[in-house]
Amino acid sequence: MSTRRSTVLMMLLVLMCGLFACDRGEPAGAGKGTGGAGDGAEGGGGGSKPYTVVATVAMIADIASAVAGERATVSALIGQGVDPHLYKPTSTDVGKLMGADVILYNGLLLEGRMTDALVRLASAGKKVHAVTELLEESELLSPPGLAGHHDPHVWMDPLAWSKAVEVVRAKLTEFDPPGAGLYASNAKAYQERLTTLHEYCVTALATVPEKSRVLVTAHDAFNYMGRRYGYEVVGIQGLSTESEAGVRDIENLVELLVSRDAKAVFVESTVSQRNIEALIAGCRARGHTVTIGGQLYSDAMGAAGTHEGTYVGMIDHNVTTIARALGGEAPERGMEGKLGGVGK
Repeated sequence: MSTRRSTVLMMLLVLMCGLFACDRGEPAGAGKGTGGAGDGAEGGGGGSKPYTVVATVAMIADIASAVAGERATVSALIGQGVDPHLYKPTSTDVGKLMGADVILYNGLLLEGRMTDALVRLASAGKKVHAVTELLEESELLSPPGLAGHHDPHVWMDPLAWSKAVEVVRAKLTEFDPPGAGLYASNAKAYQERLTTLHEYCVTALATVPEKSRVLVTAHDAFNYMGRRYGYEVVGIQGLSTESEAGVRDIENLVELLVSRDAKAVFVESTVSQRNIEALIAGCRARGHTVTIGGQLYSDAMGAAGTHEGTYVGMIDHNVTTIARALGGEAPERGMEGKLGGVGK
């Protein structure tokens, strides 16, 4: 997208935000809901139709959909196979955001190029919430390469991601108080699923020989998983896919793989395989065979309508793929026999 087009979109957003404040007849920051599913209680609107929730990424939309049930229509802006680090909002996206009653985003600069748009929407009175707001500083990772910022890939740790469920529950309840009981029940059920998922991760990943617990991927999206389950994680591109791996980086990774006798590296659904292929070639030149252990989901989930197209299925797929490729034992179709299948 050109600089000129980005500027035009930002101008459009400013204009629409101004119109939003005027049309609502309230000052910026007041922001009641418009179209809530409740009975007219403040914050939920007076309509009987489902209200609208827009999430930036599918992992957040998955939570919102599960918690809201039929009281809200939930959608994600950034679709399957799209890299949120590089994503720029289109004029259509701006329209969706302006039409939303509740907007949910990561909050740790995952959506770097959308940050300005989200800030402007919040200042115009829209209900814009970061789902990571309950995480303590000690729970967040801040690698040197991020210049003081936190690693945004919190969803790779199901227990940490459970706190995002609590945020979504609280914010939907705030907007639509009559749905409080449903939201609490749905959130509890979702969090119980995450506990089961965590237990599967512990069991499956522990079957990999300790020496081989090194996870090399296209970019550094798996650090929270590595910390939780005791794996060394190395991403060729670093945390952001905007960076490019240099020759020295590749050489260092070749040395690591050879010394640890690692048998597999992994590609990702939203990142080019070019650097991974260079790494495999480097190992081959050292007389060490490394294969592609499979494709992992990092910044996006699988296809809609599949188990992998849900948050639980995404992590189930990743953990099962990693364990099997690195010499461990895990069921071919995952913790519930759903991998490669349809639905939740």
